Amino acid sequence: MAIVCKSAAEIEKMRRSGRIVREVLDHVRSLVAAGATTMDLERAAEKRIKDLDAKPAFKGYYDYPCVLCTSINEEIVHGIPSDSRVLKPGDIVSIDCGVVLDGYYGDAAITVPVGDAVKQEVRKLLEVTEASLYRGIEQVWVGNAVGDVGAAVQEFVEANGFSVVREFVGHGIGTKLHEEPQVPNFGARGHGPRLREGMVLAIEPMVNFGRPGARVLEDKWTAVTTDGSYSAHFEHCVAVTKNGPMILTN
Repeated sequence: MAIVCKSAAEIEKMRRSGRIVREVLDHVRSLVAAGATTMDLERAAEKRIKDLDAKPAFKGYYDYPCVLCTSINEEIVHGIPSDSRVLKPGDIVSIDCGVVLDGYYGDAAITVPVGDAVKQEVRKLLEVTEASLYRGIEQVWVGNAVGDVGAAVQEFVEANGFSVVREFVGHGIGTKLHEEPQVPNFGARGHGPRLREGMVLAIEPMVNFGRPGARVLEDKWTAVTTDGSYSAHFEHCVAVTKNGPMILTN
């Protein structure tokens, strides 16, 4: 599949879908508290997406049942919201949301601590993962390689004592939720496709407290760390412009 470069008008449409994703995530973040269920977050997100005249990107995608992915503690990605998953003090919850508006997709993720009981080393995991996202974004310049993005993420994460998940990667995005190229959060500088003006990348570090391994549970969706350690996930959609990276999901 070829890499699709977008026009300025298309990127503006993606910026609008990206703003909706951010508004939904900000709203859901405000509801994260001990005693809330992940289905509470799901219902709030679904209502906000509808109120903003967008459509959810995830629900029905390969038969995925919900508008959010909510992944708690050792869950890396693709956790399915449920009335039985109650947030507890000291938990962390990764919230991944996508929408489609006027035929163009937006996709972003945050990881949120539940209350003040989250251990300091886990808070560091969240801080390093989010900072690694911006290290990757800093590499989004015309002429750089996809490998420059992944290498920047990996170098920063590993320098801070954490590990990068290999089984799941970022991706191109546009009129489809997942487009070429794949955007790993690891790699070698100078390797992979070259970045061209108009490319849009969903960059999404998934970082484990312990070892990098992942496995998928019997629900065929939820990915967890193989060693049971906590995992964090942050994501932005970023356009390649002649003036450098443009974050579309701010």
